[in-house]
Amino acid sequence: MSNTTKEFVVPHYLSGSRLDKAAAQLAAGLSRARVKKAIEDGAVRVDGHYRPKGGTVSVGEVITIELGDVPDPTSPCLPTPEAPLVVRLETPHVIVADKPAGQPTAPLRPGETGTIANALVGRYPEIAGVGYGAREPGVVHRLDTDTSGLLAVARTAEAFEIMKAALKDDRFQKDYLLICLEEGLPDSGTIEFPIANHPKDQRRVYACIHPRDVMRNAPRPASTQYEVVRRVGLYALVRVHVARALRHQIRVHFAAIDHALVGDALYGGPPVAGLERHALHASRIAFAGAGIIPPFDVESPLPPEMQVLVD
Repeated sequence: MSNTTKEFVVPHYLSGSRLDKAAAQLAAGLSRARVKKAIEDGAVRVDGHYRPKGGTVSVGEVITIELGDVPDPTSPCLPTPEAPLVVRLETPHVIVADKPAGQPTAPLRPGETGTIANALVGRYPEIAGVGYGAREPGVVHRLDTDTSGLLAVARTAEAFEIMKAALKDDRFQKDYLLICLEEGLPDSGTIEFPIANHPKDQRRVYACIHPRDVMRNAPRPASTQYEVVRRVGLYALVRVHVARALRHQIRVHFAAIDHALVGDALYGGPPVAGLERHALHASRIAFAGAGIIPPFDVESPLPPEMQVLVD
């Protein structure tokens, strides 16, 4: 972990460049992954103010990068073979694991354990050199710490590239189940507000509902399709499909239509006795197959703390 502050003045040849590209080019000696992580965590400022990574910079502006709380992404994920791990599918090239709520997907800091990635590399050591980086071996996509459900993991580099491309091209079927208040929620619909990093709170993202929000925040497009599965008392059990989920996409989209997930305090969801997390579960992953990977379709049952609300 480094406790470094670096400052750079934007030269004329980078004027008009995106912040992420300009910062990565100026920060010689820092890996591109580390600079990107700093921007995502809000540790980069332009003339003292937050600016989204897609925003542009101008000549003479000062880019400040605070690295005190930004871990080195090249540190390895420590294997913990004794850790509990639920596996729903195991093939020579693919693992589909079932992550409980409260467990992070991958370590943020060197030496951190307790994540599902630690358990995965402990049981399947061959995945250590596979994936986006050393801290997330084999992991094709992430889940929020308090979201439960299915994670696709590649056991080989070839399988990782196939699934990564499938995810990018919307050829991965990923379904979620959530619980929200049912009153006023249509039986089905599509939510298409673009999403940006929150301008004032690094923990949250921001659904850009008004045109002025789009102009100010340089959001990314996002689409969430849903259908109500069951209505029980105050609650609705809802099935959601997203082709490529941005960070907190489902949570902020439902909050934007005034149906925040129950238990989701970060986005204004109502508290529920006995539920210590937001009610979101990654319930299904399906892939039609490609190359060395045959088709698969895996489901995970609703966790007991969610099931009890809709029984």
